[in-house]
Amino acid sequence: MELKIDSSKNNPLLKRKEVGFTIIQGPKEKTPQRLDVKRAIAIEMKIGDDVVFVKRMHTKTGTSITQGEANVYQNPAQAKLVEPEYIRKRNSPPEKTKEEAPA
Repeated sequence: MELKIDSSKNNPLLKRKEVGFTIIQGPKEKTPQRLDVKRAIAIEMKIGDDVVFVKRMHTKTGTSITQGEANVYQNPAQAKLVEPEYIRKRNSPPEKTKEEAPA
């Protein structure tokens, strides 16, 4: 998986950067997981992954190119104020249910 940041727009009102990205994966690889993309963006921008929220991702039909958008906040508290609950849920690791949790 190769990540390239295409655009970065500063939004001072919401205290975030709006980032456009492109991911090129190998010909036999599937679309990357949202959490993997979130970590890759955090590494690329040299920040913690708790302030990165992947908004959308779309793989072009018949190719191994994925394009998407992400929001990078100045701090987690600001992200909690601005980002909708469903986006925050999508960008957090899945919770283990009681049956899956080790006893």
